Amino acid sequence: MAEHIRIRRALISVSDKSGLVEFARELAAMGVEIISTGGTAAALAKAGISVLPIESVTGFPEMMDGRVKTLHPKVHGGLLGVRNNPEHMAAMAAHSIVPIDLVCVNLYPFEATVAKPGIAEHDAIENIDIGGPSMLRSAAKNFESVTVVTDGAQYGRVITEMRANAGATTLALRRECAQAVFARTAEYDGAIARWMNTAGFAHAAVADADAAQIFPRQANIRLELADELRYGENPHQRGAVYADRSFTGPSVVGAQLLHGKPLSYNNLLDAAAALELVQDLHAQRPNCTACAVIKHTNPCGAAIAGSVLAAFEHAWSGDPMAAFGGIVAFSSTVDVATAEAMAAGERFLEVVIAPGYEPKALETLQARWKNARLLATSHASPAIDTALTWRSIPGGMLVQEPDVHRIDAAQFTHAAGPVPSAATLADAALMFAVAKHLKSNAVCIGANGTLFGAGAGQMDRVASCRNAVEKAHAKLAAAAAGTVAVAASDAFFPFADGPALLADAGVRCIVHPGGSKRDQDTFDLCNARGITCLLTGSRHFRH
Repeated sequence: MAEHIRIRRALISVSDKSGLVEFARELAAMGVEIISTGGTAAALAKAGISVLPIESVTGFPEMMDGRVKTLHPKVHGGLLGVRNNPEHMAAMAAHSIVPIDLVCVNLYPFEATVAKPGIAEHDAIENIDIGGPSMLRSAAKNFESVTVVTDGAQYGRVITEMRANAGATTLALRRECAQAVFARTAEYDGAIARWMNTAGFAHAAVADADAAQIFPRQANIRLELADELRYGENPHQRGAVYADRSFTGPSVVGAQLLHGKPLSYNNLLDAAAALELVQDLHAQRPNCTACAVIKHTNPCGAAIAGSVLAAFEHAWSGDPMAAFGGIVAFSSTVDVATAEAMAAGERFLEVVIAPGYEPKALETLQARWKNARLLATSHASPAIDTALTWRSIPGGMLVQEPDVHRIDAAQFTHAAGPVPSAATLADAALMFAVAKHLKSNAVCIGANGTLFGAGAGQMDRVASCRNAVEKAHAKLAAAAAGTVAVAASDAFFPFADGPALLADAGVRCIVHPGGSKRDQDTFDLCNARGITCLLTGSRHFRH
């Protein structure tokens, strides 16, 4: 296996021509003969670089609208022939096949094409590259002798090696480039498979045709390493974050870090939870500002108000002890008054997430905390995300549709107690949105657009009720006369014992999905105690 292979002949055929002319000019200056196709050949010739047209090599013209041009033995034989195999070399000589030492191909822009709104099926199909992946795979298979370039980012590295080695590349570089090829072609084919599935190409291999389209028999996930983290959930675990480049909504992975240390594994989990919650809260009242405070992925504060400052103050008041060292997310730009309130006293935040910051607000937060992460996202309300969600378990993956079920108070069923006012209905929807983002079993209590307290992640719902009451006790006691405190549960109450605890604490409205065999016990309790009971009809477990 030769360590150095001199590049004497190169085949270049690229869709993205960024840096092409400079790369080809460097190759030509080192005496490399360049073979090229179609638009690439035209671009090189226009730049004054000598090019051998592909048809001069194959003896056939490009045909069928360019679908057939490099699929020929004189191309693939030149790439696949093993240079130290006498039989291979004899066959090449007998058929006038000249070795090709370097292939430079980037593929038709399929991913970018299908990302365009309303793209026609014909246009998508015509951007499925055939010859390009074939050449890349042939060259990569024969990396012992062939250098293969898939990305303009590799141009400089290849030229540097050739200059250092009298026009040759090293085996280490060729191995590295070959690995990049198979990663790229796998990604490319995965993108095509995903598009064909969503475009309706999938045939029902299960009884439910709709399910077959939602859940493909073979799943292809496109993820790119975004960053290696200091450690994972704990210091003894290594960690990293991968980016889903097909995701278009606001995301903590794609957010701009304006200040502070790099995000940790736990920061990313908590920040993602905060962003999700604030989006759901904002959807309830788009004309107001939503604020969420998260600790260990659970909301410990949440509020909607007419100003950014009021939203923050109300959210922070939900559980100031838990909020210390937490993550705060906003649906609106952080203004100076809010930044000053956040920086006041002994408050400490790990991460702040917002669509933006007023310049002086950013300066205030930067001056207050050296290491606090200040993130700017694109916007607060993404389009409904229909992508599947994935969760690893030993031996496999759990996959489901995202929980984007709209929480709409107008769809609630009044099951017992007094008829709710419009304000109570609005608070019921808001608290149910908070419960959706708490770990199950989940119960939360609040009023006037503010979370008072929550119980999350308990093994029984009575314990969650008890925790929520304990957290909300002070605010319930201080609530103004006439305040209707609302309790929300992410799933039904199997018995009336939990609702009884809530009623004893001063809750005047209970909202839950319903569906228990003993729902009537809860209804009877609410009727007897003058408590409004609302059913949502939808459960929102979060494990």
